Amino acid sequence: MKLEDVISTTSILALLSVSDVEDISALVNYLTDNGEGRLALDGDACKQLIAARDAGRYFLGDLEVIAKEIRLFGGNSLLNLFRKDGVPYDEIVRDVAEHLKVNFGNDSISVIEQEILGKILTRAFEEMSEEERRVILEELGVLSFSTAGPAAAIAAICAAKAGGFATYKLAAIVANAIAKALIGKGLTFAATGQMMRTISVAIGPIGWAITALWTAADLASPAYRVTVPCVVQLAYMRQKAIMVRSMTVCSECQHPIAQSARFCSECGTPAAA
Repeated sequence: MKLEDVISTTSILALLSVSDVEDISALVNYLTDNGEGRLALDGDACKQLIAARDAGRYFLGDLEVIAKEIRLFGGNSLLNLFRKDGVPYDEIVRDVAEHLKVNFGNDSISVIEQEILGKILTRAFEEMSEEERRVILEELGVLSFSTAGPAAAIAAICAAKAGGFATYKLAAIVANAIAKALIGKGLTFAATGQMMRTISVAIGPIGWAITALWTAADLASPAYRVTVPCVVQLAYMRQKAIMVRSMTVCSECQHPIAQSARFCSECGTPAAA
């Protein structure tokens, strides 16, 4: 898929087709309750997804089942039980945004996803100390937030709407914390290891904060226990696909730079031709 297609697609299957196995497995764990199964999940579908997860590979048929099951859970959260294939992904994203009290207008789905991530992180800030907030914001490249406050800094990152490296890190931090809270282990960053070499410093405080949030009434509905983390994970997978197509690392200092950049903004080294 081209960069512009990754940014604009509202197809779950399209996102799955450009995603890493480990990231897809996180979705399977959300759908199957970490392999335990769910009342709302067809038994045969559950067995198929667990078998694919354990084998470490997903065929097209497996990806189609994942996409369909997410849409079906979305139908449950929207109380729309009459569409045999569930509801479109854009409806699910808007429903999750409304559920989490995210303000959005006619924004694209990728932008609403970013706003959902920002909302979750901003609310998590309420559970953090000032030092923990500083660590998170420095991780996101926000060096000064004393005047506007951390919530405004997160909003500014989301408002950029460009899918830059800070947006990718925001998605990675939130998605990783939710994975730890719900399935007991974080995400794998092997494919982007050089770019994510410092993210571990942010995992502790945001992880604790989101674990606290996850026990709140927001997720009282069984359907939202699936749709909220799935939307967050898909938002992360989209930002990862965007980053892979638009970013590279400096050969000298390993700082992330846009593929179109002529020089590294960190050390001034000419970008590779």
